[in-house]
Amino acid sequence: MKKVPEMTNEPIKEKGFHKLPEPVKGAVITVSDRCFNGKREDKSGPLAVSLLADFDVVCGDPVVIPDEVDQIQAAISKAVKDGARVVLTTGGTGVTPRDVTPEATAPLLAAELPGLAQQVVNYGLQKTPLAGLSRGLVGVTSKEADGAMVINAPGSSGGVRDTVTVLGPLVPHILEQLGGGDH
Repeated sequence: MKKVPEMTNEPIKEKGFHKLPEPVKGAVITVSDRCFNGKREDKSGPLAVSLLADFDVVCGDPVVIPDEVDQIQAAISKAVKDGARVVLTTGGTGVTPRDVTPEATAPLLAAELPGLAQQVVNYGLQKTPLAGLSRGLVGVTSKEADGAMVINAPGSSGGVRDTVTVLGPLVPHILEQLGGGDH
């Protein structure tokens, strides 16, 4: 009979964080009827581009689209087809009738990572109870080496900052795992 190991107070050794070996292409998509129609300036998209750069995810200017499922799906698909390894959407994660980003994203994911989405919410809840309203998804488009990480961030600057703060350090590990890297 196999003996159960004794419990100790020794810390569990975990794999440490590391940087990407080289910068990767990313894309930021702002999902907002008001920004698309010019009624409000897009502040969260440019912020996401800047914050992702700190983690060697290089993005061009944000693409601004309306809250429409087909346009969200087309923008995410185009970004991945164009070589983005990280695609961050901002906006459309709340509960208004026009908030459809998670519904548009879900069919594009080969695997959702709900624990990571929950980490983002938990981090935000330390600052505001409104963070609990986000329905944003985190996942990958494929488990193969060509897969991309897709992240739905809230449309607020604070929500984008929280999302990238939590997920930015994890990007290298997730991209390494796609296609069979160590975990």
